[in-house]
Amino acid sequence: MPDAHGLSIDIDPSDERLLITPRGEVDLSSSPSLRSALKSALLEGNCDVHINLSKVPYMDSSGVATLVEALQICKRQQRDLILVQPSSRVASIFKISKLDTVFTICEEPLN
Repeated sequence: MPDAHGLSIDIDPSDERLLITPRGEVDLSSSPSLRSALKSALLEGNCDVHINLSKVPYMDSSGVATLVEALQICKRQQRDLILVQPSSRVASIFKISKLDTVFTICEEPLN
């Protein structure tokens, strides 16, 4: 269900990976919802984390900071965090900021 700012977040745990799919814009008003969902999800299990960004048309610096925080948590837990299918607009943010060298980004859809 979307939050007050139009962001919804699907969380699909499995034995192989934790798939998190935000839907909607991730900006200053909606990033706290994503941060909260990620922190809660990362408390459970120990599998790798895949964040499907194909349904995120826009992300500002607060959204990027939220993903950096999630990456730091995963590294402390010795888990991989993979960004999957970012939209071209979102992918450009990671390229411009050189964060594409920090994150593992998969352009292909998940199997």
